[in-house]
Amino acid sequence: MSDDAAEPLRLLIVDDHTVVRAGLRALLEGEPGFEVVGETGDGTDAVRLVARLRPDVVLMDLRLTDPGTPSPAGADSVDGIDGIEATRRILATTPGVRVVVLTSHGRTADVLRAVEAGARGYVLKAGPPEELFRAVRAAAAGGMALAPEAAASVLGHAAEPGPALTDREVEVVRLLAQGHSNRAIASTLFLAEATIKTHLVRIYRKLGTENRAATVSEAVRRGLIELA
Repeated sequence: MSDDAAEPLRLLIVDDHTVVRAGLRALLEGEPGFEVVGETGDGTDAVRLVARLRPDVVLMDLRLTDPGTPSPAGADSVDGIDGIEATRRILATTPGVRVVVLTSHGRTADVLRAVEAGARGYVLKAGPPEELFRAVRAAAAGGMALAPEAAASVLGHAAEPGPALTDREVEVVRLLAQGHSNRAIASTLFLAEATIKTHLVRIYRKLGTENRAATVSEAVRRGLIELA
């Protein structure tokens, strides 16, 4: 992320329809402070392009075309990696990049999957351009920006009652977020590695998650921890 406020935000567009990409490029390049540095309709190619181009923000379509189905008119052939998986891989391989999901869908499950994958924004294609611009700038600054429909989904999910984490479990999640292994967490907290594994099983159950990345995302979403 550039420290120079005068530098434009570098953007990469990922959408499997060439017409949509062309429209987004024209829209974004017409907004002061934005520079589109690349585009693709392929999930795996997006991961490679991010590593090579180092954009500040990736605009990610949620539903990329499955390779086993005919591509709709105007769509590029893609490899089957959807926007969620592409987001996970990008954030795992190129730290510092932000992802904003741009999609036609606002279903609660889709919003939560995107947030759990690490997306910093969720914007509907049918929304006003200003909403997209705000989301890009917020994500680049390290914030979170959700379309009103998406925010309502997240807030509704967060309002659901669930078991609270203990102070020790929060410590474990905070160390998870810092990238520590089970052994390193055990050493830091002066506990046995087996004890850490037990804590993780309980944390996964309480947060309704299945892996470390999703657990960190859910903890952040619930306000249990903050990412640096």
